[in-house]
Amino acid sequence: MRAHFLGVRGSTPAPGEDFVRYGGYTSCVAIARDGEAAPSLLLDAGTGIRRVGTLLGGTAFDGTVVLTHLHWDHVHGLPFFTAGDRDDSRVDLYLPEQPGAASASEVLARGMSPPHFPIGPEGLRGRWSFRNLAPGVIQLEGFTVTASEIPHKGGRTYGYRVSDGTSVLTYMPDHCPTLVGPGPDGWGEYHPAALELAEGADALVHDAQLMADELSTGASFGHAAAEYAVALGRRGGARRVVLFHHQPDRTDNALDELEKRFDAETQVVVAAESLVLQL
Repeated sequence: MRAHFLGVRGSTPAPGEDFVRYGGYTSCVAIARDGEAAPSLLLDAGTGIRRVGTLLGGTAFDGTVVLTHLHWDHVHGLPFFTAGDRDDSRVDLYLPEQPGAASASEVLARGMSPPHFPIGPEGLRGRWSFRNLAPGVIQLEGFTVTASEIPHKGGRTYGYRVSDGTSVLTYMPDHCPTLVGPGPDGWGEYHPAALELAEGADALVHDAQLMADELSTGASFGHAAAEYAVALGRRGGARRVVLFHHQPDRTDNALDELEKRFDAETQVVVAAESLVLQL
């Protein structure tokens, strides 16, 4: 499989000259099967989803979007997803099943409908379906996708493990392991769900919004430290760790320093919008 990183920021977009090299769009990773030019599986719908049209060369999107959770930075790109918002598109959107009996479209409309936004989900053009997703294993676009609930603040959140039968990409962009205890390092607990998702992955794409010395204040919004992400990858035997969901005020120069911090860890990559991983 091939993974295109289209948005790598967390919380809010980060425009400006200090954020050019790593990029300022929020979370979106597009996955294509080997031998196929067009991605058919999108992980999250942050503002980075706007860039899918460039990958498709102006054609319509035909595939599936899975959301890890419903915070703004992971859904705000949906109404501006031009490759999906057109008459000839097909978009199957899955989101974590919420407590109660609300449909997926009703849940999504709580943040995307008047008076908060001019249209609701039903206003998107093309063949859209909105579906709740329970934890477990599902086949999507020729991939086997495992969804597991992981600790995060402010709503049910999933991590995903995506396999094409040969390679595995694990995606945990929002994860707050300190919610279940400090763990052996003080960075948060290495709990079973996270370890199972990460186990033997070719790439572990993980929340690195914070540094360890920022946890005392930053974890209140529900995020992990880069040090935790690297250690989780090591414990789970992941072949590569991709540090993701960067703090919106973490400049290009600061992310260069983050990369240097893990120079000795040859498998660690700091995500940028130009990154393409061939697994």
